Amino acid sequence: MTDTLNRRAAMALGLASAAGAALAAPALAQDAAPATVRNNVSGFRMHAWRDHFDSLGKPMIVADTFSRALHYWNAEGGDHRIFPTSVPISDDLTKRGYTEIVRKKEGPSWTPTPSQMARYPDWKPIGPGPDNPLGTHAMYLSWPAYIIHGTHDTRKIGRRSSDGCIGLYNEMIAELFQLCPVGTRVRVI
Repeated sequence: MTDTLNRRAAMALGLASAAGAALAAPALAQDAAPATVRNNVSGFRMHAWRDHFDSLGKPMIVADTFSRALHYWNAEGGDHRIFPTSVPISDDLTKRGYTEIVRKKEGPSWTPTPSQMARYPDWKPIGPGPDNPLGTHAMYLSWPAYIIHGTHDTRKIGRRSSDGCIGLYNEMIAELFQLCPVGTRVRVI
């Protein structure tokens, strides 16, 4: 028991010392010039449309699965908007490359894909509403079963949580839905 008390006392003393040093460090740091520039811990990257598309003329989207952000540019390239997203849960489920929006649906229905049915045979289609995993709006890509859509489960945004789709908050997919006509160019990276 004495060893335990001594360890506790030593730990408490060590924590108190560390806290004192931590409080003193900012005061010392104010006088010193910064030695390095901190990197963005989240992995967020800015993109320019020119890095992904050769020309203007149609709206453009870059869905960055690494930084979990969707970049939108209008047909003139001057209106650039960024939306936080959910992304596929694994690289196996992530399709990368160029595609386009081929269909749009407000109040979409959801049907499990064949691979989802193989894993979860009890899953059934879900009509529009709060239980629908596609949220309030869906923009279908030329790749089968890949969609940019909303979600009612806001915990998914900023995470790897989908079976291949790019998810946005319902308010943000509604905004993007209005901006993107069928034919909008899309690149998933």
